[in-house]
Amino acid sequence: MNGVVTSVLNLRRELIRRRHEVRVLTLSQTLHSYESDGVTYIGSVGAGKIYPGARIKAALSSGFVQRILDWKPDIIHSQCEFSTFLMARRIAKRLSIPIVHTYHTVYEDYTHYFMSNKKWGRQMTSTLSRWVIEQCASVIAPTEKVRAVLSGYGIDRPIHVVPTGIDLDRFTAETSEEKKFDIRKRLDIPDENRILLYIGRLAKEKNLEELLGYYAKQDTRTLTFLIVGDGPYRDTLEKMALDLGIGDSVRFAGMIPPEQIGDFYHMGDLFVSASVSETQGLTYIEALASGLPALCRRDACLDGVILDGYNGWQYETEREYLADMRLLLSDAVIQKIMRKNAAKFAQQAFSAAAFAERAEKVYFETLGEANIEERAVCSEVIPCR
Repeated sequence: MNGVVTSVLNLRRELIRRRHEVRVLTLSQTLHSYESDGVTYIGSVGAGKIYPGARIKAALSSGFVQRILDWKPDIIHSQCEFSTFLMARRIAKRLSIPIVHTYHTVYEDYTHYFMSNKKWGRQMTSTLSRWVIEQCASVIAPTEKVRAVLSGYGIDRPIHVVPTGIDLDRFTAETSEEKKFDIRKRLDIPDENRILLYIGRLAKEKNLEELLGYYAKQDTRTLTFLIVGDGPYRDTLEKMALDLGIGDSVRFAGMIPPEQIGDFYHMGDLFVSASVSETQGLTYIEALASGLPALCRRDACLDGVILDGYNGWQYETEREYLADMRLLLSDAVIQKIMRKNAAKFAQQAFSAAAFAERAEKVYFETLGEANIEERAVCSEVIPCR
């Protein structure tokens, strides 16, 4: 599970509610290809040396792809730039149908996994991005930040900004005090401690070292920094916490099943992030939907999402970070107001239903038709982050 997968699952569910037929084409986590519940999984091999968790198509897939060809979708919505895009391109050419592509990942922020020269990494990702999008009819950017990146690459296709929606019900449902107590007990978090919460991948580009460094400068006796998630940088971060002398008040919870993640958002007093590598950052939106104010490093992807003094703050310096945090944690009235504002804002701006409606509009514009009697959408995705 990652942001791309979450986005596709939400979109699929809501498009089906809008009476579309939707099938998903993705990669299997093994060499075995199979179909299940409207999802076609193509056998693949790991490509962790390129990026942790990445996979590349390996299995012959002609029979499974032929079934999609026989189904005859009207449009393809691609979600990744690698193996599954090649299959999407093949289907589109055979059926003479358009591809709408969502550009989820600013790859120049990830080239450190296989290339030390950032300038060369940007040139490579720019070339790859143009090659992919030139074969599509239009492209969806989740934020204005991504639109600007694509424009900088010289993309000449129509770019539609469509913020990804989330299943708000998963995060608005209250978590019982008993469940919160059980989580605290399991993670050995003192009952009286306030909780700073980070949820996401533990990777270098997430800049968690900055948060640990700031946390070490606080009075941590009544605080716990709860880090939920896993990834290739976990060992480095755990060692850093020990070296900074804060190992006793930092908790690494590891991976949490998606159906339980809402409970962890409700555990927090403040959501924190120092990443500037996000294209949208669904965890920010999930935190707000849970009624959790956010304190995040200023980034273009948060414009219109984290509103300073309303549902959280965007910081630029250590001084701002520490001042905003102390203000929220020391004033119960401010925290109550911000919690209410956070939940209200997310409800209005980021519902999955609104997301599907906007995506549907892009499909119709791309097809050049206002009304289609029988509609089918083939959405492809590869868990690549």
